[in-house]
Amino acid sequence: MNFSEPAALLRSLQPGVRVVVRYRIDGGFTDALGTLGAVGDTECTVATRRGDVVIAYPLVTAAKTVPPPPPRRTPRRS
Repeated sequence: MNFSEPAALLRSLQPGVRVVVRYRIDGGFTDALGTLGAVGDTECTVATRRGDVVIAYPLVTAAKTVPPPPPRRTPRRS
């Protein structure tokens, strides 16, 4: 498998892995950071803070796994 191709990497991952995916949109590019959900033949789903993002593989320009987010800070008390 050619992991230099970002879509091939996404297809090889198991759902539940945290990823960042850069993909084409009208007028440029955007990123989806979150948990990889469904991995299909033509697209994948990334669960982000703002909801699920379905990304077609031909639009993907870069992808990689990322570590878990850091723990949230406790609020300061005045």
